[in-house]
Amino acid sequence: MSNILLAGFGGQGILFAGKQLVLAGMKQGKEVSWLPSYGPEMRGGTCNCSVIIEDEPIGSPLVIKPDILLAFNGPSYEKFAPNIVTGGKLFVDSSLVNFEGARDDIEIYPIPATTLANDNGLTGLANVIMLGYIVKKTGIFDAEYFENSLISGIPASKAHMIDFNKKALKLGFEYEG
Repeated sequence: MSNILLAGFGGQGILFAGKQLVLAGMKQGKEVSWLPSYGPEMRGGTCNCSVIIEDEPIGSPLVIKPDILLAFNGPSYEKFAPNIVTGGKLFVDSSLVNFEGARDDIEIYPIPATTLANDNGLTGLANVIMLGYIVKKTGIFDAEYFENSLISGIPASKAHMIDFNKKALKLGFEYEG
């Protein structure tokens, strides 16, 4: 059972990342749900996405108490971290989020995703770096399977981004934090 909440600013690829998790689950025959929520300003405004990947039918698509939270900015961390279930996992972009004093009843996985993206010529792909990291740390999907799923989910109009996405995914998967 995976109740995942991804949250950040519009333009950080939150919805894309959520879709990739759902597509990978769907291709494995899982029950899935993807529910976006964003402000009218979109780019730069608040954005979050509820993702559920289950073996059983899903009753509600809304993730209120996430097992896994991906926080891409400070306001999202502050708003949603208190709602993570005890024993849950927090993945945080430590380039952008001060998570000092975080809860001690959850597992915390900081990764400087934005810095890694910028330092490796992958500006705008911190979301994919984060996906690689959560695949590694949770085992929710096999790494090779998830890469193939991610690549197949990239539209033909963005085919020039395939190698960049592979590189970003690998950075996240190989990150030792």
